[in-house]
Amino acid sequence: MAGRGPAPKPEDQRARGKRSNPQGLRVIQADPTAQPELPQLWVRDSDGEVNPVSWPAVTVEWWAMWARSPLSAEFTDTDWSELRDTARLHALFWMGDKAVAPELRLRVAKFGATPEDRARLRITFAAAEEAEDRPARPGSARGRYQGLKAVDRDVAGA
Repeated sequence: MAGRGPAPKPEDQRARGKRSNPQGLRVIQADPTAQPELPQLWVRDSDGEVNPVSWPAVTVEWWAMWARSPLSAEFTDTDWSELRDTARLHALFWMGDKAVAPELRLRVAKFGATPEDRARLRITFAAAEEAEDRPARPGSARGRYQGLKAVDRDVAGA
């Protein structure tokens, strides 16, 4: 006679089971690429004609900000392509087309533009150097051991 109760779940479905890849992530080797230049911006005027226009200064600054962002350090061609399309929406927004605002918001959120977006994407900036320079809180372990250095006994002459 078998044991009591329902049959146990398969190992990979158990809450306490050991899973090497719990989220089923697939890791792919990719080479980051440099940020491309913004292309010529074309906008349809009130007569329906499409004309070249200059990028708004705020969009040029926004594009440069993305080049400096640590988030873009791993961007590939496809990431830059999507962000370039988003830059066009950004330009249209700053040129007065408020209808693009919802799509612009959704697109920049996918890149982790705000702290809330990064939290949802599970992105955290490392701040190790900043933590070393910051004064320790009274009573913290870092405060108690702040002046201590690791010493190798062979090197110290002991």
